[in-house]
Amino acid sequence: MPENVPAPTGEVHEVGVRHGMFGVHGTGDTSGYGGLVRPTVYPGDAQRPYGGWYDEVADALEVATPRVVIDRGEITFHVRREDLPTVAKLLRDELKFELLSGVSGVHYPDDHGAELHAVYHLLSMTYNRRIRVEVTAPDADPHVPSLVPLYPTADWHERETFDMFGIVFDGHPALTRILMPDDWPGHPQRKDYPLGGIPVEYKGGSVPPPDQRRSYN
Repeated sequence: MPENVPAPTGEVHEVGVRHGMFGVHGTGDTSGYGGLVRPTVYPGDAQRPYGGWYDEVADALEVATPRVVIDRGEITFHVRREDLPTVAKLLRDELKFELLSGVSGVHYPDDHGAELHAVYHLLSMTYNRRIRVEVTAPDADPHVPSLVPLYPTADWHERETFDMFGIVFDGHPALTRILMPDDWPGHPQRKDYPLGGIPVEYKGGSVPPPDQRRSYN
């Protein structure tokens, strides 16, 4: 099966339902997809053997990795947030994943108790291997250990994820906003953030904010 084909039916599990293009409520949706309803799904857990070097990495992380997902030919290790620094140190020092190339945030409002996800993209330059590590935190306790002491490249990525999603990276040397003004209310890439905005001026013209544009309902 080609790697870019989604997992067959039965190999995913649903964590919520999205209504409309953006999944928000109480604001204008001018996309024309206001009536769209579709499930939010995760790929299912992978089963051993994973194949090739995937098993080598999985063996090293087995104690700290509750779930392993392989989707579209890419492997993701889901670890407990409290184990993240230990896992990252092992990946860096023993498995030669020398580069943390990015930290991404995700918000799943219906994934109760695990609404916030932080996803780490790691590269082994020694072996030319790529993996992802993913941790979750609840909205009520949005704390995840910072990896800046282990991977300095995480600095600005963690700041951006904090700015956009509100994940607090404990131990970060200067966890401040990086895109929005310091006094900006809320975190703009969360699913519960309103669609409204401010008018944008462009070469003498003005584009109204999304919730004031034409509705297609």
